[in-house]
Amino acid sequence: MIDEIDKKIIGILQQNARTPFTRIAEEVGLSEGAVRKRVEALEKKGIIKKYAAIVEPKKLGYNSITLLGLDAEPTKLLDIAKKISEMEEARAVYLSTGDHMIMAEIWAEDGEHLSKILADKIGKIEGVKRLCPAIILEKIKEV
Repeated sequence: MIDEIDKKIIGILQQNARTPFTRIAEEVGLSEGAVRKRVEALEKKGIIKKYAAIVEPKKLGYNSITLLGLDAEPTKLLDIAKKISEMEEARAVYLSTGDHMIMAEIWAEDGEHLSKILADKIGKIEGVKRLCPAIILEKIKEV
């Protein structure tokens, strides 16, 4: 279980993982050493899994970001999800309930590149039944 101070620390790190412990300490009213110990405990518990740089895909040349809903033969579900997760263009892959069995975030250079990924890579995986891409027009919120 975590307390309100841990939640504040997590929130600060989600906004900027490079925030110095001294600044976090000032914001939550603890010493730098106490903040360091709390962060280490959050890491050990698996609450903080990793630190990552969040990039702007368009500035890297990926102008077509797609949320892909995918339906699969149930016996092939895990194999398909694993194969998609191994693709460079797949930025996130989830098993899900609801309209689709697998959801994936796909980054492509443009529409033509996206079509090739869907038709030549994902669509040809054994057990894939249906692809339902939704192209992202604009991101409104990002943690």
